[in-house]
This record gives sequence, structure tokens and C-alpha cells, in this order.
Amino acid sequence: MRGPAMTPDRVMGAIEDIYEDLDADVSEEEFRDAVEEKVEQMGGLADEETAAMLVAHEFDDDEITGVADVEPGMEEVSFLAKVTSVGELRTFERDGEDEEGRVVNVELADETGTIRGAFWDQQAQAVADGRLEAGDVVKVKGRPQEGLNGVEVSVDRAEIDEDAEVDVQVTDDYAVEDLALGVSDVNLTAQLLDTDAVRTFDRDDGSEGKVSNLTVGDETGRIRVTLWGDTADRADELEPGSTVEVVDGYVRERDGDLELHVNERSTVETVDADVEYVPDATPIEQLSIGDTVDVSGVVRSADPKRTFDRDDGSEGQVRNVRVQDETGDVRVALWGDKADREIGPGDEVHLADVEVQDGWEDDIEASANWRSSVTVLDAATGDAPGGPGDDAGAAGQGLDAFTGEGGDGGTSDDDAPRDGGTSADAGASSEDAGGAPGEVLAREDGADVEFTGTVVQAGDPVVLDDGEDTLSVTTDADVTLGQEVTVRGTMRDGRLDADEVF
Repeated sequence: MRGPAMTPDRVMGAIEDIYEDLDADVSEEEFRDAVEEKVEQMGGLADEETAAMLVAHEFDDDEITGVADVEPGMEEVSFLAKVTSVGELRTFERDGEDEEGRVVNVELADETGTIRGAFWDQQAQAVADGRLEAGDVVKVKGRPQEGLNGVEVSVDRAEIDEDAEVDVQVTDDYAVEDLALGVSDVNLTAQLLDTDAVRTFDRDDGSEGKVSNLTVGDETGRIRVTLWGDTADRADELEPGSTVEVVDGYVRERDGDLELHVNERSTVETVDADVEYVPDATPIEQLSIGDTVDVSGVVRSADPKRTFDRDDGSEGQVRNVRVQDETGDVRVALWGDKADREIGPGDEVHLADVEVQDGWEDDIEASANWRSSVTVLDAATGDAPGGPGDDAGAAGQGLDAFTGEGGDGGTSDDDAPRDGGTSADAGASSEDAGGAPGEVLAREDGADVEFTGTVVQAGDPVVLDDGEDTLSVTTDADVTLGQEVTVRGTMRDGRLDADEVF
């Protein structure tokens, strides 16, 4: 038996009650319009009160606390934000339509983050005509989606709120500390701290891409800069220590860290400006295994660069230097391109984001891999007595402030994978950098071999070095770094399959 039908007054009262309980920033008129639209969508399957409850639920789901809450997959969101920059009007052709499409990208920010809003067609034209400017606070409603530079919102409606305030700085020029995920159109002037070589990779379409990296810093911090396409060549043309301006970059995240990316529409140029970068280093005596830290000090010794063969057949390289500050000294393994840096005894250096690892004879060492940066703060003048690799004679400029003895030794983990799909340094240890360069021992498969050398890698494989040759050994024997052992066995696929280890 049906209950009594609701009168129009009771329906209106129910809708008012639902609206009053609604925890969303929407006007009553907008709410009622949405209810009417919902009734039409349901084709009579829901009365106005039911439609009002459905709409209220949707509005509650759509309302977010800040830009940082916006995620792809949400049907529609609404938020309050400040316009930080307005892009240019762009036109494009739509499939099957004669009329051109129009779009303007607008950067929107609140205290939680930054997001790009895409304004289309008539709205885009209105923005291009100056009806929306940097500094305006707007109420935005739109549909989140994954864009080229991260999450963006395809704007359905935007309304300027002259009474609202959003505490966000509007600027064309950023400092490192101002950068946040999603920020684009970034202009940043900073000191160039380090550069990496240009690397190539294969795209999904079969074409070849290029990528390189810089590390830059200013008074507020430092950030890694990733250069794509032809812009990647700038890494080979710029000199660390110079001041550079990055124009039209965008901020992305990688492995939990922010990076500033530039593409072929962006520029990186040397400028005549003074930017001070003040490194914040951890005292060497406080280093602990497993830490990723910054280290500053003076180079006591620098070994020759060594090359080695990776398991995939490519060639890697590593160089060891010993760095000393007022509290102690530590061996640092420079992997890959960093082994080519012109660093010698007496140079004052800053090594950022180095990994502290277990070294030789219970010592620790630091590993400077692809994520690290190596900056020469003050180069030594004149020849340091003793030359590279001579601890006793490494008393160049800046060493007078330091005391203490230290010897070489230690191992380092392999270099981590790099951007663009290039292979990492694998199957080598930093101990390979000591002594004269050697050739990998050449033996044919099936040959019986006896070899005596020092363990410079304890793992799979074990790597032995006798000062002239190196040999990879497959064995279950328990060996330790620095131990001298003799192995006998048969060569298989370039490794010695050891029958005896003594």
C-alpha cells in the first residue's frame, strides 16, 4: 500500500533540509538546478527528494580540501585557487569539424599545491581577452585528467571570487624552495653545480630520444634538472660554476624527489648574475651506513680512473678520491661520467646525495652515482706535492686546516639506472680504481685456470684482481673483501667455475 504523496511544499522543504546539511561550497540555486537535471537524467525513476540526496552525495564527493587532493579518475571536482600564470591561446583542428578548437592553459595554486587548468573554446577566448589574470582568485569546477606535465583539470566552469583570499605568491621568477609538484612556466636562475653526459634511448615508436641532467642551486636549495630532446645537448656546452637561467621549465616528481624538466620549447642559458649556493654538509665523522648525505671537504688523494666490463658486455668506469673535513676523511667512489671530473688533491669539493656504504676492513665509503652531484667549490692552485694517489703528499690548498691520516680501501655498490634507459655500472667495486689499470683475464671456454688475486668484490660473481688482470669467479666459498685467495677451475662464458678456493 502506498503512502501519501508528498505535496510540493513538503518536497521543497525536504530539498532545503538536504541542502542545509550539504558540506560543499555550492549555492542553493546551483543545487536546485542540479536536482532538476538529475530528475531528467533518471527519466522519472526518482522523485525530487531522491534526486536531491543523490546530488548531495555527488557534491560531497567532488568537494576537496585543496589542489593536492585532485586525482585523475575523479568525475568532477571544485576548488578555490589563485591564478599564478596564464598561457597563450592555441588553436587546433578537431576531427570531422570545420571550426577550430581553442585552448588556454592556466596555472592554478593554493596553499597545498599547483595544478594546470585547461580552458576550452569560448572560455579560452574569454581568458585570452583578459577576463582572467594572474592574481585572480577563482572558484573552479572541472574534470581531472592525466596531462603531459601531471594532473590537470579540464575546466567546465570558473568564476572569480573577489572576496576570497588564497595565500600563494604570484611570480614569474622562482627560487628552488618555491618549486612544487605541477608548477610549470618556471623561470629559475641558479648556479650550475654539476652536469651529466648526454644519453640516448629508444622511444616506443622506434625513434631515438636524448636526455641529460644538470644539478643547480641557489640560496634556498638545489634541484636536479632533466633536459629532453635537442635541449639535452646543453649539458655538454655548459660549465659547472657558471650561472644559468632555466626558462619555461615544469616540475615533476621522481622517486619522491622534485625535478625541474625542460623540453625543446624551453631554454637553458648562461647569464651574467651572481647567485650564491651555500651547501649544507654532514660532518664526515657522523656518516652512517645507509645514509644519503652531502659531504664537503678537501681532496686528499685521487686515484687513476679504472674501467671494467659489466655483465651485459658494456664498459663502466670508476675513480676513487679521498675527501677530508675537520672531523675525518672518507673514500668516495665516483661512478660513470663523474669519474671524468677533473678533481685533484687540494681541491675543495661538495658531493651531494652520496650513498654511505660498508667498505673494506670495517671502514665506510661514499658512492657518487647518477643521482649525486659533484661540485668543485675551490680548485687548488699549483701542483699538489706527490700528485694524484699520493696520500702523503696531498697537501694542496685548503689542507692546512685538517689533520689526521687515512688510507685507501673499500668497495662501492653499483651505479643506479639512469634516465633514458641506459645501463648502470654493474658487477664492479670501487676497489677496482686502485693500482694500475688491468685487462680482464682472457681465457677460452673449457680452459683450466689457476689464478691468485685479491678479492675486490665479494658476491656473485666474486671478482679477483692481481694488479694486472681481473677475473670473475663463480663460487660458493665464503670470501671477504681484501682477502688474497687462489682459485682453480674451468672457464665458462667468461667466468671461472671454481673447483677449489684456498
